[in-house]
Amino acid sequence: MSSGGPRTGVAVIGCGYWGRNLVRTFAQLGELVAVVDPATEVAEALAREHGAVAADLADVLADPAVRAVAIAAPARQHAELALAAVRAGKHVFVEKPLALRVEDAEEVVAAADAAGVTLMVGHLLQYHPAFLALVDLVDRGELGELRYLYSNRLNLGKIRREENILWSFAPHDLSMLLALAGQEPDEVVAVGSTFLSTGVPDVTTTHLRFPSGPDAHVFVSWLHPFKEQRLVVVGSEGMAVFDDVESWDAKLVVYRHGVEFDGEVPVPVKAEGEPIPLTPDEPLRLECEHFLTCVRDGTTPRTDGQEGLRVLRVLSAAQQSLADAEPARPDGTPSGPGDQAGRFPEVFVHESAYVDDDVRIGSGTKVWHFSHVLSGTTIGSDCALGQNVVVGPGVTVGDRCRIQNNVSVYNGVTLEDGVFCGPSCVFTNVYNPRAEVSRKDEFRSTLVRRGATIGANATVVCGYEIGEYAFVAAGAVVTGDVPAHALVVGAPARQIGWMSHEGERLGEDLVCPRSGRRYELDGGRLRLAEDG
Repeated sequence: MSSGGPRTGVAVIGCGYWGRNLVRTFAQLGELVAVVDPATEVAEALAREHGAVAADLADVLADPAVRAVAIAAPARQHAELALAAVRAGKHVFVEKPLALRVEDAEEVVAAADAAGVTLMVGHLLQYHPAFLALVDLVDRGELGELRYLYSNRLNLGKIRREENILWSFAPHDLSMLLALAGQEPDEVVAVGSTFLSTGVPDVTTTHLRFPSGPDAHVFVSWLHPFKEQRLVVVGSEGMAVFDDVESWDAKLVVYRHGVEFDGEVPVPVKAEGEPIPLTPDEPLRLECEHFLTCVRDGTTPRTDGQEGLRVLRVLSAAQQSLADAEPARPDGTPSGPGDQAGRFPEVFVHESAYVDDDVRIGSGTKVWHFSHVLSGTTIGSDCALGQNVVVGPGVTVGDRCRIQNNVSVYNGVTLEDGVFCGPSCVFTNVYNPRAEVSRKDEFRSTLVRRGATIGANATVVCGYEIGEYAFVAAGAVVTGDVPAHALVVGAPARQIGWMSHEGERLGEDLVCPRSGRRYELDGGRLRLAEDG
């Protein structure tokens, strides 16, 4: 990497849908030096386009030319990546949410404070010119005492399966509401509805009650016939509407409505709306500039770690409220919190199994005797968890996976679609565990790619990747990456051949005896032949 980069030097980690926007913006600001993404071809293309380099995470964290990182990876990785960057002495911008668990976010904030680095959370709308003008109106008392706030964020898409609408859309709205109220709510109640993916609400309404301020609600949905992004603030002396779908000359409008009394009858007195003049600007550019200014000057970001924590606490409370909801049965009796059928109507959960709150399970999945699915875990559709299986916390399991008896899939392990885990196989997440030494901050990630098989009593040491359709033989001990389609045996595991998609060992002709499909080697990697 370059040693004579820009004044700050930013590396963007995660080049997906939103990460590309961060890459573009930091490049336009002259501060982009590197991009990081597991899809190396994506990272290389973006690096070429914006005059940066494609690098891996370890190199970025070790490079003194990179003083700051911007994290736009999947939400489940935010805390882990932010913590690693902070410990490497980097300033950190992390997209919302700061973490999926309050405890993890608190750890990141404490580490940033101890390291003396800037930590900023990407609550984008706090940098929108219309919202900044609205905050100024409230601070100057133009609307009087705040009475009621509400925010609608509605659209058709972008629909997700890995996080529900509350976590996908609502952080921006909650961030704005907390900033306007100037305090955290003392009561959070959320209700939601699920239509597309079991356990993943598509529509939620969250009600907030503040101890000495206004009431508020947030309505979010990705199943709405039109786009609406509207924040309404009702005060004793006026009302304001921030409508981000409108043109710049109508994004922020104040209404000096009033109420008069005819005897004891309140009568509304309506007034024409007064558009507030705004200077058009891109919120993302303003947000990134703010981060760079805070890094250079040592000032506290508008949306610092503490602000991210406040939003996360409300999100977690809302999620808990969703999980605790007790819909009434037709006879008027509550379903009760232990009613697994009510929580997962398209999932079989044996009566001896236990599923924590904040768990998502796809339709057709079966959880058998004495198994435990911990909080923050997502399990796909048509999976089978055998007896005495433990999954989580915070684990992602794809569709059509088979996890046999006596297997524990720990935090840090990800199973893609179609993975088979044989009886009593073992995953680790710490390289050198001690019972008397806490190493929760040293967890190493393990990724098992689509269609891979792990045999009975095999051990997978953490920190490695098992490639697509690889086959780990029974009793093997994996101590390194396993290539796609490789057959590995022994302790430590070594490759002795290749396996087809159907799980058949390939001979020298590289033809699957079951399907007849032909494979070929390309640079030491197995792939289907073009005529296969």
